[in-house]
Amino acid sequence: MQDSDTAGVPTGPLTGVRVLDFTAVYSGPLAAAILGDQGAEVIKVEPASGDLMRKGVPRHKGTNAPYLTLNRNKKSLCLDLRSKAGLKIAKDLVAGCDVLVENFRPGVMDRLGLSYATAQHINPKLIYVSINGVGATGPYANRRVYDAVIQAVSGFATLQPNNPPQLVNNLVCDKITALTAAQAVVAALYQAERSGQGQRVEISMLDSALFFLWSDAMTNFTYLDPDAETLPYADLSLFIRQTKDGWVAQMPVQKAEIEGAFRALKLDKLIGDARFATIEDRVANRGLLKQLTDQAYRSFTTDEICQRLEAEDVPYSRVNLRDEVARDPQVEAMQALWTVDHPRAGPIRQPRPPAQFSATPANLHTPAADLGAHNTEILTNLGYSPSEIQQLARDNVLFNAAEQPG
Repeated sequence: MQDSDTAGVPTGPLTGVRVLDFTAVYSGPLAAAILGDQGAEVIKVEPASGDLMRKGVPRHKGTNAPYLTLNRNKKSLCLDLRSKAGLKIAKDLVAGCDVLVENFRPGVMDRLGLSYATAQHINPKLIYVSINGVGATGPYANRRVYDAVIQAVSGFATLQPNNPPQLVNNLVCDKITALTAAQAVVAALYQAERSGQGQRVEISMLDSALFFLWSDAMTNFTYLDPDAETLPYADLSLFIRQTKDGWVAQMPVQKAEIEGAFRALKLDKLIGDARFATIEDRVANRGLLKQLTDQAYRSFTTDEICQRLEAEDVPYSRVNLRDEVARDPQVEAMQALWTVDHPRAGPIRQPRPPAQFSATPANLHTPAADLGAHNTEILTNLGYSPSEIQQLARDNVLFNAAEQPG
């Protein structure tokens, strides 16, 4: 596990890019955090009530774990956008930013006075990113949408075989959308650098989820000819097996891997068995194949079968419980989890930025900030005097949690 100095400066490939982050909860904040990991200066704008995720759990010393990861590498500006002075500050920031990201329901930014047309007039090179649940049109467009809704609409909730619908036990659609949005921002920045013109980028959770699912879970719905081949839905539970004392994941796909798995399980007699010779044969006889191999897996301890699968070059891993992940030797060898010294929470563990850049390394340079912690810094950079900033605070245009009683 590596220590990371959050008191440092941005070093990633987006250093010099300025992002105005109007997002809250999950998909938007995570997208902006990725840009911050890669060096962008991200200014998170929140109302006095703060992002809902500031109330998340588990909590420690006035912080909470989800918020610390979703909003690292950002500065916090707490601003009343409904006030005339607050809107002016926001427009001043738009003028000097490269990217604006928002994930309100359609129409909210227009009502606030920060529509795409307004922002583009202020800054023609601006990348204006709108993230929402299901797009701006259609019968669901005005619904309040969270991850479970998208899992239901997209088909995610029906992926588990032979079971009633159930949600993936993770905010997977939010995260897929965040990754999609971060990539789209970089593509739009590239185009703006070449053309001198910005553009609007609209990303829906539903689009992102459908794109993610289509190449495997939805292949039966690719061909429109009525006589096109269809297949039984995949059952990936075949790849998780119980041992004498735990669980192992294995995924033999190629012929040599499948035969290697049979040898590791001391089921050499199945090599060449016509019932399991091709993928079609294995699908047709998967119940029998699972029964035979399940018995074999349960005859070994996890250590024993891992050693045998390793010797046969079969793709495998022991299944880590959540509290075992940080101690996994591969996670440790990669230094995939960093220890960060947060000024309020103390030492915390977070994943490193997943993209590793050789010349411009991404880093964790700023811990998730208290609400309004950077008000003075941001407004000073905009040219506001100390007395003007103090007056804005007295007028409740600005809010700083640290300055409130109690």
